[in-house]
Amino acid sequence: MRILIAEDETVLCDQIKRALTAEGQVVDVVHDGEEAVFRGSNEPYDVIILDIGLPKKDGLSVLKEWRTFNVNTPVLILTARDGWTDRVDGLDAGADDYLSKPFHMAELSARIRALLRRKSGVSNPVFRKDDVEFDTRNGRVAKSGFPVELTAQENAVLSYLFHNAGRLVSRTELSDHIYEYDGDRDSNTIAVFITRLRKKLGGDFIQTVRGRGYMIDTD
Repeated sequence: MRILIAEDETVLCDQIKRALTAEGQVVDVVHDGEEAVFRGSNEPYDVIILDIGLPKKDGLSVLKEWRTFNVNTPVLILTARDGWTDRVDGLDAGADDYLSKPFHMAELSARIRALLRRKSGVSNPVFRKDDVEFDTRNGRVAKSGFPVELTAQENAVLSYLFHNAGRLVSRTELSDHIYEYDGDRDSNTIAVFITRLRKKLGGDFIQTVRGRGYMIDTD
């Protein structure tokens, strides 16, 4: 899944990016409010981590602009420990969750996963289809109880399809969600990842609608 971090503390930002990347997430970073407004309004993110104290434009103003522009991406705001008014104002402005600094990375990761599940309309952290299981907490995949080794991008494609199970997803949409902002997005390689996943998980596991995209059926 693709995540935007809007945070001006570079050390903290790098720590968050490393932690989320290690979990298989695709992470973009911006360090000021003006760039955050632009990226969040023009790129298809699955979750946004937004610091309240951004330079150029504060986080609350950024959040209000996104919601005015009908950007419905789930947003988790980061606030100072004693910034309870920021938390209230952020939630009232359209934030979906908040976390006070300092925080444990494990809690941030858990909150991000919860937002992703809520966006997908599911509560169970383990997706299941036939004899395949995908655990969103650690990215592990199993078939008939046996572990299945996937590359990072195969895992990213599978994760996005599971989070959007029952919905047709185009190659372009998949490409937009498994590559970073400056990444070399080639929608043609998506077909290669799908082929590899079918070999590992079963030929009928991922359905193709010719010329339109792919889906994991919920039946």
